[in-house]
Amino acid sequence: MASRGKVVIIAAFAGLGFMMVFFYLYANSFQGDLNKVTIQLKSVNVLDENKLDKRAHLNVRFYIQNPTSLVLTVSTINYELYSDGNNVGEGHFTTEDIPEAGRPPLFANGNLTLSTTFELVNDDKISKEYLAITTNQALKYEAKGQITIESFLTAVTKDFDSTLG
Repeated sequence: MASRGKVVIIAAFAGLGFMMVFFYLYANSFQGDLNKVTIQLKSVNVLDENKLDKRAHLNVRFYIQNPTSLVLTVSTINYELYSDGNNVGEGHFTTEDIPEAGRPPLFANGNLTLSTTFELVNDDKISKEYLAITTNQALKYEAKGQITIESFLTAVTKDFDSTLG
């Protein structure tokens, strides 16, 4: 027969295990809601150009809609930018090093516009696109990538493909 102390310890560990399973299942129950968030490429504008280094900085803006009843944050956006169907490089937005309370909130049933600076490097592969972008010609832009959306208990990474123009 087990002593009273052993029974208490076993019960405490069983309760702790039950709580861990409950919180895991509860947190994952919100992932379906997080997948309802949509992201669209809103604009691409030239900020500046360094002709000596053959580089330009672009302001890439994303419009994010939250149709859920949860307040969310965006921790990362990783994307490839295309101009008239040609890949011109990779971009990145992150707030991972900022505590969740300090990140831009994506309120329930609301929307948010996030800007990121994209470094466009002129080389032989994209020289035609580089010239068209830096001279502000009318172009069709496309962004393909992944966005990581977080709630207070869970996070989800989803793919996106958005066209502008």
